[in-house]
Amino acid sequence: MYVAYIPQLRLSSCGYTIEEADKNIREVIEIFFKETDRKGTTKEVLEEAGFLFDNGWRAPEILKLERISLAI
Repeated sequence: MYVAYIPQLRLSSCGYTIEEADKNIREVIEIFFKETDRKGTTKEVLEEAGFLFDNGWRAPEILKLERISLAI
């Protein structure tokens, strides 16, 4: 199982292959923005997530990515 995660928007999805996880996260992003657009909250949501508008939206910088193994 592969997990795709967009930390800036706190969106995630998964798939049995990397390709499936990628396809699924793109669908999640599309649905997310359709809904924020429908509600008229896209600007508010992006600003709350740390995005800046400067000739287009710019995502906040990710300072560190880390993979953690977990035994359960």
